[in-house]
Parts: sequence; C-alpha cells; structure tokens
Amino acid sequence: MFYDAKNVMKAFELYTKLARDGLLDGEDFQQYMSNDEVFGLLEQYTSHMECVLFVAANQLYMVPKTTTSQFHVNNEYLRKTYLKSGATNSDLYLSYFATIVLLGEFYNSYLTKEPTIHYLSLSRWVEAIDERMEVLVQHPEDRLKELERQHAYNWLSIIENWTTLDAIKESAKSQKGQTLSRLSFIHTVKKFLVKEKVINEIGNDEVELTEKTKMIVQRYFMNLEHNNEILQFLYDLEPKEGAFNADYI
Repeated sequence: MFYDAKNVMKAFELYTKLARDGLLDGEDFQQYMSNDEVFGLLEQYTSHMECVLFVAANQLYMVPKTTTSQFHVNNEYLRKTYLKSGATNSDLYLSYFATIVLLGEFYNSYLTKEPTIHYLSLSRWVEAIDERMEVLVQHPEDRLKELERQHAYNWLSIIENWTTLDAIKESAKSQKGQTLSRLSFIHTVKKFLVKEKVINEIGNDEVELTEKTKMIVQRYFMNLEHNNEILQFLYDLEPKEGAFNADYI
C-alpha cells in the first residue's frame, strides 16, 4: 500500500508527540480522527511498539500493552522517582495495593461498569485500605504465601508495611497521629497517580478519576485474568446480575 508522503510525516510527528507526552489533543487529535491514512499509520506504529491507542474526552492516549513495551514503566524507575530514598519492592507493592483500593472505591468494589462516586477523600482512601487489610489478615499465613506465588504480590509484606506505618506514631496521644502517618504515604501515592494522569486533585484533600483512567479500567483492567483473580481475592466478589463477574472481568 502506498501512502502520501505528507501523511507519513504527519503520522510520524504525531507519534513522536504520543511517545513524549502519552496523549494528543486539539488540532493533533483532529488530524488523527479526520485523516484515514494518518489514523492507520499511527495504529501501526503504536502496535509495533506494543502499545494501544484509545480516545477519551477528545484526547488520544497511548499506553503500553505489555511489560515488554519500551514505554512500560518498571519498578526501579517508580521507586527512585516517586518513593522515599531506600524504598523497596514491598513499598511499591503497597502503592499498587493502595491504587487497587482507590479504584475499588470508585467502582463499588469493582461491581459496577461506571464509577459510582465522583470524588474520594484521602481520609476515606485510608479507611478503605484499613478495611481491605482487615480482610487480608483473616487469611492464614501459609494461604497468603501460596497466593503470593499465584498473584506475584507479597501480601505478607503489604500487611507488614501498612502496620508499620501505624506503629511509627504509636507513641502519639491520639489516633489522629497514627492516621497521619498513613495519610503521608497516601499523599506520596497520590502524587504519582496525579503525575501519571490517573487521578486529578480537586481540592479539600479529594481526588477524582481522569477520563483516561475510566477508559483503561473499562477496556483493559477488568479484562485481565490476573487482575480478576486479585480482585476476587481482595473483595470476595460474587457474580450478581448486571455486575462485573468472571465472565467479563
């Protein structure tokens, strides 16, 4: 198939912007939507780089499809960029856990197709993590170790790290002092999620999901078998009429 040279150059220009910024909007977005050749070439470029494109709120996003994509962000980068000095994989897993719980709050424990709330307070986020931790600690240690191999999540270290955050302030005179140490961790996770355009800050220590995140959750997150197993474990989901279940998560 022969392509117009101008379209080839335009597609390459748009691809470089996607590679740099992760999204296109404005006139660049219109070029993608209105020019079939540019559209097709961009799809080929991103597919070759193991990425996918999707549209949300008049913006075009590119996200890595697999961990082998050069645009995939690895654990080492995340630790060095967003977490405290000397952070380990355990700290990172706790961050992942906090993110899953955050999304679970918006999607009513992943039982709904659309978010059921518009915003979430950081204090409620902490409470929701506490609730999930209470579920985790009810499992025997040997069961958690067995699940670690299946899920590639170190559940025991996640529990220990969250408990340690509480213990840091155990000498404080009020529960508020203990909670603040956990809020401090949540602020760190929030900064990362804002930077990656997963959530927006809306003031009053509250956050909302971005349109990008809503699209990713609907189109990809729920459809991964690995994620499905983790969500079933954390939320003990039972199939309900009109709700997400194992057939389409």
